Amino acid sequence: MLRHLIRSVRDSVHHRRRLAAVTAGVLLTAGFGLAVPASASATATPLVTNARWGGHCTYDRIVIDLQGSVPGVTVTPVSELVYDGSGKPVPLAGSYFLEIRLHPAAAHDEAGNSVYTGPRLQKIYLSKLKGLAFTGDFEGYVSFGAAFDTAPQFTTSTLHSPERYVVDIAHPNTC
Repeated sequence: MLRHLIRSVRDSVHHRRRLAAVTAGVLLTAGFGLAVPASASATATPLVTNARWGGHCTYDRIVIDLQGSVPGVTVTPVSELVYDGSGKPVPLAGSYFLEIRLHPAAAHDEAGNSVYTGPRLQKIYLSKLKGLAFTGDFEGYVSFGAAFDTAPQFTTSTLHSPERYVVDIAHPNTC
């Protein structure tokens, strides 16, 4: 019985030492990772500089101008548009809305100055597109909202030199 108790204590001490060694290794690895300068450990965040739109014979187009690479983008139908961070409603008239979110992206430089020069809230009179809003530059996400009177059928693409993200909204031929 005493032998069993001594072995159990010894195993427990050995287990704690092993756990301490593993923990120290993890902390040292994390410490070295933190010591690498940010410029060496990550690529530059793409900057969103402008948003614009145009009407064509069979589609309306939204173009988001970028500096740097094209980040990941999601385009999602939503029931309402809200400003990122505050959650306040975006005052765009419409019955249908698309939320366009770019990540990782920023609309400001490293000093916090805005690099986005496009519209903040714009009523638009195209066949499908009725409004566009810059809805956020918050924690690595830049977002826009688009308003429509009818459900939008859309496709997306990227254009290069310069970098742009495009949303095309189909409509019947108007030409």
